[in-house]
Amino acid sequence: MTAAALDTLSPADLTAALAGPDRVALVRRAALAGVAEAQMVLGQMLLDGRDLPSDPAAAFGWFTVAARADHLPAINMVGRCYDLGWGVAVDKPLAARWYRTAAQRGLDWGMYNYGTLLALGDGVPQDRAAALAWFGRAADMGNAKAANFVGSFHEDGWVVPVDLTEAARCYAVAAAGGDFRGQFNHARMLIDAGDLATARTWLERSAAGGNPRFRAQAAAWLRAHPLPACAALAPLFDPAA
Repeated sequence: MTAAALDTLSPADLTAALAGPDRVALVRRAALAGVAEAQMVLGQMLLDGRDLPSDPAAAFGWFTVAARADHLPAINMVGRCYDLGWGVAVDKPLAARWYRTAAQRGLDWGMYNYGTLLALGDGVPQDRAAALAWFGRAADMGNAKAANFVGSFHEDGWVVPVDLTEAARCYAVAAAGGDFRGQFNHARMLIDAGDLATARTWLERSAAGGNPRFRAQAAAWLRAHPLPACAALAPLFDPAA
């Protein structure tokens, strides 16, 4: 299928085709025809091992092709590959360059990822003020993970004075946006405010979305809490929960 033929499909027809049994062939044909969005999707399928055998090196190749066609999410994904070693050797400074390009072009995930490297000094000189500025821009665009990071800055007094009220507000925004770390931090603030019932609801959501490493950290925090009621909530984060 050529790029021109794909352009003739209505959004409904394209959605139906991508949900059908021939979706892999359709995406591959579109990618080979030069459709950047399809190249990005094919790369993600190969990275995730979804509908295709996992092949991070091939995924990196397709992300790169799409990025060279000026596809912003693909530009960010090339950065992710260099950042995490997906299909290519880890190169933090190069990851930062790709993230910065995506951020400067207005992609919220590029802003978040570049801000993370700046906050940690990972591959770039540490610059928490610049990191906070990028997180703030991404949060304003609705990025829940960035909102959580802004909350951390205000809670810990990085660059800005400690402001627990603002931290709590940011965590609430991140929690509502679906970030599992934001949900946990929002729950922490609710526990401090004495609202254990609402906190439990957010802890349950956080546990459902969190990765194993995070779940172990959250369970340890709850077990170490001086309130017995908090320790009793730790099993929410146990692997068998």
